Amino acid sequence: MENKYIVAFAQNLKSLMGNMSISELAKKINIPQQTISRYLLCQREITLTNLCKFADFFDEDIDYLIGRKD
Repeated sequence: MENKYIVAFAQNLKSLMGNMSISELAKKINIPQQTISRYLLCQREITLTNLCKFADFFDEDIDYLIGRKD
């Protein structure tokens, strides 16, 4: 399942999270902790709905999150 967009998303999410824990982020954006963990491990492809939640929370462009823009 691993493709360049999944890998880029995982890397960018790790960077944006900084010192924030997965459980803290999960509570703030209402996405299960296990789902976020799988995104970070490139084990799950993100849904459009969840991608929008991350973009809104971090105030980032979706293209940036998936590595299509710097």
